[in-house]
Amino acid sequence: MSGCTWRLGVVLCLMLWPAPALAQSDSWESQDSAGMGAYQQGDYAKAEKFFGAALELAEQFGADDPRLANSLNNLASLYQAQGRYAEAEPLYKRSLAIMEKALGPEHPNVAANLDNLASLYDAQGRYAEAEPLFKRALAIAEKAQGPEHPDVATSLNNLAELYRAQGRYAEAEPLYKRSLAIMEKALGPEHPNVAANFDNLASLYDAQGRYAEAEPLYKRALAIREKALGPEHPNVAKSINNLASLYNAQGRYAEAEPLFKRALAIWEKALGPEHPDVAKSINNLATLYWAQGRYAEAEPLYKRALAILEQALGPEHPDVATSLYNLAQNYHRQGRYAEAEPLYKRALAIDEKALGPEHPDLATDLNNLAALYVTQGRYAEAEPLYKRALAIYEKALGPEHPFVAAILTNLAERYRAQNRYAEAEPLYKRSLAIMEKALGPEHPDVATNLDNLAALCYAQGRYAEAEPLYKRALAIWEKALGPEHPNVAASINNLAELYRTQGRYAEAEPLYKRALAISEKALGPEHSDVATNLNNLALLYWSQGRYTEAEPLYKRALAIWEKALGPEHPNVATNLNNLAALYNVQGRYLEAEPVPTEY
Repeated sequence: MSGCTWRLGVVLCLMLWPAPALAQSDSWESQDSAGMGAYQQGDYAKAEKFFGAALELAEQFGADDPRLANSLNNLASLYQAQGRYAEAEPLYKRSLAIMEKALGPEHPNVAANLDNLASLYDAQGRYAEAEPLFKRALAIAEKAQGPEHPDVATSLNNLAELYRAQGRYAEAEPLYKRSLAIMEKALGPEHPNVAANFDNLASLYDAQGRYAEAEPLYKRALAIREKALGPEHPNVAKSINNLASLYNAQGRYAEAEPLFKRALAIWEKALGPEHPDVAKSINNLATLYWAQGRYAEAEPLYKRALAILEQALGPEHPDVATSLYNLAQNYHRQGRYAEAEPLYKRALAIDEKALGPEHPDLATDLNNLAALYVTQGRYAEAEPLYKRALAIYEKALGPEHPFVAAILTNLAERYRAQNRYAEAEPLYKRSLAIMEKALGPEHPDVATNLDNLAALCYAQGRYAEAEPLYKRALAIWEKALGPEHPNVAASINNLAELYRTQGRYAEAEPLYKRALAISEKALGPEHSDVATNLNNLALLYWSQGRYTEAEPLYKRALAIWEKALGPEHPNVATNLNNLAALYNVQGRYLEAEPVPTEY
């Protein structure tokens, strides 16, 4: 699983209750309003002080006063934003109980309380507990305010977000669409809330790999917000960020980078340089650099994002865990395993403490640590982590969620690395079946699964079975991402490797060259993937006895890897061995040391 970007989520409702014109009530209202202002600015310490003072005053209004429920809800929302879930839950529940008693079980404000408690359970991965609450809130809103009220649209959106998190895309889509239709009718097509609906529907399509459908929705949301709010509003930055994330996923890095930078500039100006949203924006820009192999540029950004989040949210917030994971990924990709491991472990510890031992995010942490161990050949340590991650995902999300498929693939990869092919194959096939059912037969993740199953066949010498799988994967990548995406280059390279192994050199060479050209154009001439392509083309020439053509390619690959990954990375060792093998076969023994081994 690659570096994480942050997008939109469930709508969380803070409440501002209209108060009678009494001195004590005026004081309560001023404290509550000040708390809301601080909350929106990301100054959680100040917000807690004001919300706490408001709660103390509200307790004096009586145990059943709606203003007490308001203060409880707002303090709970703050705790939730800080990842203090255990403290938030009893406050939400007490607020809900007061609202139900004071206003009746079918009042719209009760629905808002239900939505907030459900959003807490959603954040904790307690989906089975969240769903009936979201549904009850929706039913109350529909009955109290009619089926076309904006509050109904909000409840529909929240339920859709829950389904999206669970991979229940077919159930989420009609809810998003109905929510959008209500908002457009009630508020007009240019209202900022309509833009939020477009963003959320686009994010659903994005998750399904339906990029061509997502892009115009993200653009329309951006246009609405710019017109309604002005070009420097934080919500404009949200739309810009989402569009940039889409481009990043598609490998359209040159289009993504100025958008990420613009979003960051807006958030820094509007919220200040230490706001959590600024940290998330910095993270997203770093993830773009990471995807391009610009690790040296990504690292200080990841570190700055981590520092902001630790300061703003505390060292044990789940968002801090995400930031640690991203920095660890940056180290992992560079072969800096000793630096990556403690970060992965700290992220795991934070999520386990904050979210509990069965949250899907914990499974992600386990998967990432296991992947590090696999890279290091520590297979015995990786396997139980993968299996625990798989059990968590299956329990939390169901056996047919794409995340389950991802873990099955990773576990299968571990078995393949150990030549345990009979154990790997059924896992690859189950993963592929899940992805095809959940995402459709033309999703990029399906292509990944096809590539992996083909690689298994290739490793076993089952070349006739591998070839159609590689070709189908390549067709999916080209259709979904365009002919010049780095993943297309990787898929072309895989097919070329198959042909080279079979001695089909004339068919392999143009594929290697095309893969190299794509990688150089998309990622730049010094990306580690370019080195991989150079190494493979050199190996083809070596196989054909074209030694003078192979040598400069091996040397260029070596220079790239040493610069990008450092002189101690395993890829550097591989390249040195390949270059030594070339010298050895030419009788250049003094240049060939140590003894060559082909990889």
